[in-house]
Amino acid sequence: MLTRDELLNIFKETGVLKEGHFLLTSGRHSAKYMQCAQLLQYPDKAEKVCRDLAEAFQDQNIETVVGPAMGGVIVAYETARQLGVKSIFTERENGKMTLRRGFNIEPGTRVLIVEDVVTTGGSVKEVIEVVEQAGGEIVGVAVMVDRSNGNVDFGYPLHALLPIEIETYLPEDCPLCKEGASPAEKPGSRNIAKS
Repeated sequence: MLTRDELLNIFKETGVLKEGHFLLTSGRHSAKYMQCAQLLQYPDKAEKVCRDLAEAFQDQNIETVVGPAMGGVIVAYETARQLGVKSIFTERENGKMTLRRGFNIEPGTRVLIVEDVVTTGGSVKEVIEVVEQAGGEIVGVAVMVDRSNGNVDFGYPLHALLPIEIETYLPEDCPLCKEGASPAEKPGSRNIAKS
């Protein structure tokens, strides 16, 4: 297993941790942003990180790894590869998270849900709903970065490689906005207007 310092070093080397003025998917603002897609450009480093995700569930008889599109697709694939099991992903259709592309989960299938970064856990909660509706047996949730620092509760065991608390603000309370900083940048994958 990677130590916290080794993991942070990988994140620094690959440009995962960004500093500036950001608009998060939740609508909140922050001076820091974790862009794990930067890590996924480097298969050798992604393999090391996903190996640690997989090792935490090695003895749990996982049959399928599921991640939400976009952030969880590659993470799910590499974690599943490490476990030697099937990898699928969910995506939104008409605003609702669903299984598409012929993917399915048979009732009773032991499922591990993975994601790159969680802040409020919204996407993971949507994936949980999809898996539960399909009758899958959720074994746990594995994430590279837990920005809630352990405050998000999925109702299933959570394994985060890097629990970290990064301050976020409501737009009206954002000190960066009050200081006249440049408008908040939306670096993630969802299409939300800048504020």
